[in-house]
Amino acid sequence: MTDPVDTRTCPALLIAAAASGQGKTTLTAGLARAARKLGQRVAVFKTGPDYLDPAILAAAANTPVEPLDLWMAGPDYCAQRLYEAAGEADLILVEGAMGLYDGMPSSADFAAAFGLPVALVLDCKGMAQTAGALAAGLSQARADLSFAGLVANGVGSQRHTDLIAEALPVDMPLLANLARDSAMALPHRHLGLVSPAEQGEAIEIALETTAERVLKSDLLTAARPVSFEARPAAVPGRWLARRRIGIARDAAFSFAYASNERLLEAMGATLEYFSPLTDRALPAVDALWLPGGYPELHAEQLAANTAMHEALHVFHAAGRPILAECGGMLYVQQTLTELDGRWHRMVGLIAGAGRMRDRGGCQGMQTAPLPEGDIRAHAHHRSATDHGAVPIAHGRRQRHSAPGEAIVRDRGLTATYLHLFFGSNPAAIAQLFGAEAMASAS
Repeated sequence: MTDPVDTRTCPALLIAAAASGQGKTTLTAGLARAARKLGQRVAVFKTGPDYLDPAILAAAANTPVEPLDLWMAGPDYCAQRLYEAAGEADLILVEGAMGLYDGMPSSADFAAAFGLPVALVLDCKGMAQTAGALAAGLSQARADLSFAGLVANGVGSQRHTDLIAEALPVDMPLLANLARDSAMALPHRHLGLVSPAEQGEAIEIALETTAERVLKSDLLTAARPVSFEARPAAVPGRWLARRRIGIARDAAFSFAYASNERLLEAMGATLEYFSPLTDRALPAVDALWLPGGYPELHAEQLAANTAMHEALHVFHAAGRPILAECGGMLYVQQTLTELDGRWHRMVGLIAGAGRMRDRGGCQGMQTAPLPEGDIRAHAHHRSATDHGAVPIAHGRRQRHSAPGEAIVRDRGLTATYLHLFFGSNPAAIAQLFGAEAMASAS
């Protein structure tokens, strides 16, 4: 006889779209803020790897927002986080990534895996009845999805709204029509949305405006009760007990998943934060993590803080562990060149020259085959780098045979464009940050 499955039930909704740029983040943020205004406790997630959208959603929900990915984190991890949220929230919102069926796994895969009803967002500027055909096609593409309805974004008038509503399938109600309004717009730059901290009052205006539109619609009633199953992960060993890890955190380095930090603490590490922009010395730590971010926007200030450069050289020369991801890797190389051709001297722990480019770049899932073990990861950058050092390995792309991102190692430093998901291999991460005597650790 099997043990009963431990489940929790909570109203939930996944917000998806036909493509990127349709208004998913704006709408999800507006939903979260509207729920808060009604006194509801809301938990918000984002499918796929992302640092920028979750920051907007967190500002709306006033609670941390975590990305969930079926490949990078695994279905059990995602299920457990949803289960935990169902025990704390009155409403669970999940923002999809790209178009509904884009990617492997896609937002549709995520919705199907956990039985989430889908609210479909469609930018209807320049179309009317065609919106009905698109909604019908998307809703009928898979039999294992349940649709709550359509949100028509960018409508121009009541007549425009009526034409859209009349063309929708009978099982695809019009949940809301959002008129064109610049006050709801969220500004973008390369890599994605501008962080809330940089938007000042504009972000609050956008969130409040969208929330008021949501409250006048049927959107909040579109969420349906969903049962989420508990799938607790094995408790990691205290492999990092008594180790202090310094994490770069400021306007130039902010792309760090909270789940990664939680795992380091669960393994016993004490976390210390510092700013390569303004601090002149490192905290007293045993290892460093330089995550990604926007060093290119602060290259001049990073270059001018030579005291931090010297501190990093001393730390590196001692052979202590350093993980430098994406923007962190650009920082520890020799130079970084902006789009206008101006170049800045970086720390110079390893040979290499980074440069920004106005198009192209790389994104997608890869596995980092480190000596410590395979770690799932992703890439997302608009820069290129000329490595002066021979890589120890290249990332393995999820669905392509071409070599992925280079991985460089020098003494205790590991540098790569890849953003690592620590939970995919806690033991390897512990070794990367200098864990000792793991075999005997509790």
